[in-house]
Amino acid sequence: MGRKITAALRSLSNATIINEEVLNAMLKEVCAALLEADMNIKLVKQLRENVKATIDLENMPSGLNKRRMIQHAVFKELVKLVDPGVKSWTPTKERNNIIMFVGLQGSGKTTTCTKLAYYYQRKGWKTCLICADTFRAGAFDQLKQNATKARIPFYGSYTEMDPVIIAAEGVEKFKTENFEIIIVDTSGRHKQEDSLFEEMLQVSNAVQPDNIVYVMDASIGQACEAQAKAFKDKVDVASVIVTKLDGHAKGGGALSAVAATKSPIIFIGTGEHIVDFEPFKTQPFISKLLGMGDIEGLIDKFNELKLDDTVELLTIDRLKHGQFTLRDMYEQFQNIMKMGPFGQIIGMIPGFGTDFLSKDNEQKSVARLNKFLTIMDSMNDQELDNKDGAKLFSKQQNRVQRVARGAGVATRDVQELLTQYTKFAQMVKKKGGIKGLFKGGDMSKNVNPSQMAKLNQQMAKMMDPRLLHHMGGMAGLQSMMRQFQKGASGNMK
Repeated sequence: MGRKITAALRSLSNATIINEEVLNAMLKEVCAALLEADMNIKLVKQLRENVKATIDLENMPSGLNKRRMIQHAVFKELVKLVDPGVKSWTPTKERNNIIMFVGLQGSGKTTTCTKLAYYYQRKGWKTCLICADTFRAGAFDQLKQNATKARIPFYGSYTEMDPVIIAAEGVEKFKTENFEIIIVDTSGRHKQEDSLFEEMLQVSNAVQPDNIVYVMDASIGQACEAQAKAFKDKVDVASVIVTKLDGHAKGGGALSAVAATKSPIIFIGTGEHIVDFEPFKTQPFISKLLGMGDIEGLIDKFNELKLDDTVELLTIDRLKHGQFTLRDMYEQFQNIMKMGPFGQIIGMIPGFGTDFLSKDNEQKSVARLNKFLTIMDSMNDQELDNKDGAKLFSKQQNRVQRVARGAGVATRDVQELLTQYTKFAQMVKKKGGIKGLFKGGDMSKNVNPSQMAKLNQQMAKMMDPRLLHHMGGMAGLQSMMRQFQKGASGNMK
């Protein structure tokens, strides 16, 4: 869906004159992409009408950038489609936060429980899991296996068949042990049965959860709306997590359908692995969908790495003196590989995802990055630490051949790496600001206005010119970066 909408917006750049015909053709493509993603036809129609009402080409002052105005209007309406307009619940540090999971069987509820516990555990919270699902055979075994693998404390029983007793005992145990995030997994059914709702109410009354999370499968598309409403009418659902967004074309329809119920989506599941899980924030989500990146999410991922401060300071010092070596790039590639699912991370970098990710699949892109690392492993210290970088290889071609033989690759692969290195060097060579941005803590303290201005210039250089044009040039990019700076500073305090 994102690629099709981006292609539709790109058509504006190819048009010599922006008129009603061009606007209508672009909106037709955008609406077709939304309908294909199983968006509600009424919502799609409303989006089209709102954009048309906002963009009055005939009466628009001549000084305004029409392409930018249209792009901004589409972006704003896409955000509204997936924004419920309700503030989501957030846990409080140094107290017990009881989170109860509900949902139909097969939605990925038990796996999602572990993902949420692991997410908060990585951020320094004391988390645990309770299996109160006594209906599905093997439910406790699954939770036990997941929790053990993630090193998360858990509670359950093979003998007690009353889910209310298990939930109450588990919560009491973990409360006395001062756990901050206590997650209770409950039974699911294949359909919305009265017995399921009755059991949920009993467990809820017993544990008094701070937040009831409804887990929903994205593959059912806009049918999510009726399902979410049914659960919300029976129990006090405060949040929604949408799973399986990675493999289904109906994901957009599911998100908009849940938003229509005024239930805040707090996380989305994007794959099978425990790290395929990310907070859902409307503006960054749409921004990433359209290839504009997610600076806030990228900062968050860097902060999770807990990089060695000594190494960081040495690297920053080199960058401030105009030095960016192949070893620096090697370290950055290693950091990217540590940060989680490759597609997620690359997609967070504005303009970089479409340039680096292969069109076929993520596996090929990971293989490409690993090949680059292997090539650099075959370089000696002089080559990795040389201030002239690629120039050393261009002056002495026998080095290219030697490195290629050592890495077991063709010489063109080494040349491709050196080309990529040159691009990176152009982006960060003379500036320490980018590394300062990712140092952690309060972003406003790490990045001064001068650094942010330089960062904007660097981002602009690395972006596809057409994408930068869609954003309204440097002014549009600066506006986006200011918004993310404010958001990131607020989240890190």
